[in-house]
Amino acid sequence: MALLTLKNVKKSYGEGVNLVQAVKSTDLQVNAGELVAIIGPSGSGKSTLLSIAGALLKPTEGEVVINEQAIGQLNEKELAKFRLKQLGFILQTSNLIPYLNVLDQLVIIKKMAGKATPEDKKFAEKLLADLGLEKKLKKMPNELSGGERQRVAIARAFMNNADVILADEPTASLDSKRAVEVVKLLSNEVKQRNKAAIMVTHDERMLTYCDAVYRMDDGVLTKEK
Repeated sequence: MALLTLKNVKKSYGEGVNLVQAVKSTDLQVNAGELVAIIGPSGSGKSTLLSIAGALLKPTEGEVVINEQAIGQLNEKELAKFRLKQLGFILQTSNLIPYLNVLDQLVIIKKMAGKATPEDKKFAEKLLADLGLEKKLKKMPNELSGGERQRVAIARAFMNNADVILADEPTASLDSKRAVEVVKLLSNEVKQRNKAAIMVTHDERMLTYCDAVYRMDDGVLTKEK
């Protein structure tokens, strides 16, 4: 089942002689249980496409459908609520809140969405245990290694049981050993929890753990694997 579909998505900036086509006509489908990688040079449109898929940027043309919901029909308030419930984000740096311990980094996501229940806390503990962090629940971000912080970020992305996970260079700040660990864990969680995920990466060593690979070049997306 396709959890994320892009239909004829385009993104342009400016007009006339100043027109820049950041994303040219793009179709993409990511099914439940799939981790898809997008590679390509800087400035090729990868991050723009990821922002469109994550409902952070509106396409100039085309449609984005997430879990059968066409998000172009939502207003800003509905869109913010939708992002919180349906999408999980993992960025280059873990972006953890410095004054919250590991467990609370996840629980706060539920508080932002309404309220956190004892069941939510148990789910957070389970997510962290699945990622090998069961002994780190009370640790603060500055007490963790870079790889551990990224694992917390992965767990946080799954906290709202989001259907679609979007990762923008999640291994950029890690050495190769930690990078492989993080991507393997991400791939495993996507499959175990039947989610759809897109990972933008410059590190082609990580592609082994992806179900499909696309290359973005000058706004054009083509499938490689």
